[in-house]
Amino acid sequence: MATINKIEELKVWQDSRALVKIIFEITSADKFSKEFFLKDQIKRSSISIMSNIAEGFGRGGNKEFIHFLFIANGSLNELKSQLYIAFDLQLINIERLDTILAHLLKIENMIKALVRSMKDSEYTGSKYKIVSEP
Repeated sequence: MATINKIEELKVWQDSRALVKIIFEITSADKFSKEFFLKDQIKRSSISIMSNIAEGFGRGGNKEFIHFLFIANGSLNELKSQLYIAFDLQLINIERLDTILAHLLKIENMIKALVRSMKDSEYTGSKYKIVSEP
């Protein structure tokens, strides 16, 4: 059983941070230059995943953390939809789409596993004891 004392130790947050970097890299491509709204929404969704994980962690209680993990998962699915739009508009190719979708699936699975772990945990305080993080 691992004790998580700060958000930087949480693997799902680390992977979400890496996702933000990937999203900012792809949306800086010339193809996105005229798609201001979609570009902004894609960036906001990716940031929201990472931010909601952090906010939930910072709230100090398992129930609130779980609530924010569900919000992060909602943002993840929003991002997924926006990436399909980017693909349909030929702003990204199928290889890029598949790579990012695989990254999203990994994060989604970690969120679900973390929620299960927290629901099963007897700990409810500000130091989270994670039974097994993926």
